[in-house]
Amino acid sequence: MTDMRRTLLWVVFTMSLVLLWDAWQKHTGQPSMFGGASRPAATAGAAPGAVATAPGALPAPAAAVPGPAGAAALPGVPATAAALPQSEQVVVTTDALKATFDSQGGTLVRLELLGYRDHNRKDSNVVLLDQSAKRLYVAQTGLVTSQAGVQLPNHQTTMTVVPGDRNLAAGANEISVRFESPAIDGRKLAKTYTLRRGQFTVGVKHEFTNESAAPVTPQLYLQLARDGTPPEGESAFYFTFTGPAMYTEASKFKKIDFKDIAKGNVTMDKTADNGWVGMVQHYFASAWLLQGTQPREFRTAYIPAAGGLPEHYTIAMVVPLGEVAPGATQVHESTLFAGPQEENKLAALAPGLELVKDYGWLTILSKPLFWLLTQLHGFLGNWGWAIVALVVVLKAAFYWLNASAYRSMGKMKAITPKITEMRERLKDKPQQMQQEMMKIYREEKVNPLGGCLPILVQMPFFIALYWVLLSSVEMRNAPWIGWITDLSDKDPWFILPVLMTLSSLLQVWLNPTPPDPMQAKLMWFMPLAFGFMFFFFPAGLVLYWLTNNLLSIAQQWFINKQLGVLGK
Repeated sequence: MTDMRRTLLWVVFTMSLVLLWDAWQKHTGQPSMFGGASRPAATAGAAPGAVATAPGALPAPAAAVPGPAGAAALPGVPATAAALPQSEQVVVTTDALKATFDSQGGTLVRLELLGYRDHNRKDSNVVLLDQSAKRLYVAQTGLVTSQAGVQLPNHQTTMTVVPGDRNLAAGANEISVRFESPAIDGRKLAKTYTLRRGQFTVGVKHEFTNESAAPVTPQLYLQLARDGTPPEGESAFYFTFTGPAMYTEASKFKKIDFKDIAKGNVTMDKTADNGWVGMVQHYFASAWLLQGTQPREFRTAYIPAAGGLPEHYTIAMVVPLGEVAPGATQVHESTLFAGPQEENKLAALAPGLELVKDYGWLTILSKPLFWLLTQLHGFLGNWGWAIVALVVVLKAAFYWLNASAYRSMGKMKAITPKITEMRERLKDKPQQMQQEMMKIYREEKVNPLGGCLPILVQMPFFIALYWVLLSSVEMRNAPWIGWITDLSDKDPWFILPVLMTLSSLLQVWLNPTPPDPMQAKLMWFMPLAFGFMFFFFPAGLVLYWLTNNLLSIAQQWFINKQLGVLGK
């Protein structure tokens, strides 16, 4: 019983190092020790036979949904960008988005989020979607069919841009851009994108017109294609998921690892009449959304590097449009979300969409903590002070539990000299030492686990708050005081990490000194090791930890003073 408390601290410290190493393994693309998803290496290859056309094979080979240039070809559709007619790009701007569309397929190839500054380039906005020499992350749509010999417009088809305004006018609430395909054997597709003021959603209307002499049964695919490289500038000291995700009412939210797609090893719902597909990264996400219930298929694929594009991965929904008679037009409307993971707004867009903001296994605690944090922010008007206030609320809620722990630790501190002397005197008689130690505990009415168990009970709440602060896009560009101008970025002067480390060392001084010299050294080393990691953590996380430390120190100091053990 004597060393149980120190043993628990050893376990916590060791597990922390293991988790840190595992996060580093994931960051560098190595397998996780716990079998979870890891970050894919930028050049990760696929297992033999894993290559698929995007977003996957339909019943007949001729009906495979085409991937980006070079991935696959429909009959009569050029497979490489070099073989296609010259396309043009159109830039449409609102107060929230700057969207670039390519007339090749009417594809959204670049999306700049106005008002969200890029951490790596402070004078630039966040670019979420992009097709450039370094990145590939685009939203694609088109038509396929299982009818032999029938060719339909897809995202490789060069379309014509209909003239119109390109900037949201003052007083206007929306702006649209329309693309029209040439007729392929009398079959035409028109796409209309509608961007609205203050919104990160884009309405997408597809109009398929069949001017041929025979009926057609087209399927519409809504696809996101992305390379496997995590966003630039992510920390090696904590892991956030980057990759495809999907949701159905049957299986709920599911993250899909890039490597599983490459190996053809994805387990997911194949069909449903509800749900959505998306791409997730730290703070931001994109998703294809459909209103109401309608049949859909879910597909993923790995696309090798070709045609000047890097290897990448796709996730898509394929929606049957039914039979379209000669001379008829079929209209389908969908929504593309691409923006910040603002939890409350996402929940209003589609069931389960708020889950792209990943709290991990402590979601049940993180959600109410985030709600409380937003309420405090509404009252205080500053996210930094809201963090401080939330920690105060939590410490107040656990005041008596903490008091019990600190009182037990104070008593342990008071009897430490007696135990140290006894251990030295009986070091060659371990059985007698144990009996004598238990006698001291009984006489002094001390429970050696009394300082640990109350703290362990609280740990899930503070871990949940950690994930709330790490995941919340509201922290981006949010100032606190003075030099802290962005709570999601590290402290530029490292003042908060230094204070946090010093406060942790003060806590060690207030705690009872372990009789074992090695354990005593470890107790002083642990704050230094954790303090080093916190030098690279977001300032909001460090502020939360520092506030918790200071409140703990105040309560522990007060109790130690009551017990008369300060400085012992």
